[in-house]
Amino acid sequence: MGVHEAVIRPAVFLDRDGVINAAVVRDGKPYPPPDMSAFEILPGVAAALTDLRGAGYALVVVTNQPDLARGKQTREVLDAMHARLRSELPLDAIYMCPHDDTAQCACRKPAPGMLLDAARDLDLDVPASFMVGDRWRDIDAGIAAGCRTIFINRHYAERQPARFDVEVGSLPEAAAWILAKGRT
Repeated sequence: MGVHEAVIRPAVFLDRDGVINAAVVRDGKPYPPPDMSAFEILPGVAAALTDLRGAGYALVVVTNQPDLARGKQTREVLDAMHARLRSELPLDAIYMCPHDDTAQCACRKPAPGMLLDAARDLDLDVPASFMVGDRWRDIDAGIAAGCRTIFINRHYAERQPARFDVEVGSLPEAAAWILAKGRT
């Protein structure tokens, strides 16, 4: 292989709130944590990601953070949250959409922009990759990008995804499924 040839590898794309860290649930609907004191990495996440990394998967967070556009969150707090994720978890990259629906951007899930940007930037094999999310927007983005989808059902009081490859209860369950079935 020449010096300039990229090694293409599969990825696990991960939503952030409700997948990696706890979402704040009010009236059955999930919201991002408002500050660092409420930012809690979920149990088993670090070990699950370490196992996936060990199996050769790139790990890429793709997260909608519309509270930034809405003035309910600051860039400094988001940067601190992402710095914590980078320091505690074996992540390859974090892609964040700061827009809300009114922007009609290509990066806000359910649009696949963040996944496709990561695939281009990191030389990822999208058809061999997975999107893990807890909301319909995550799953629809994965489908639109062309990867397999894993729905973590948190039983939110909102629209559920119309279709997905498998339903699980947590990221460790999703990782176990990927490791058992992923390359088949």
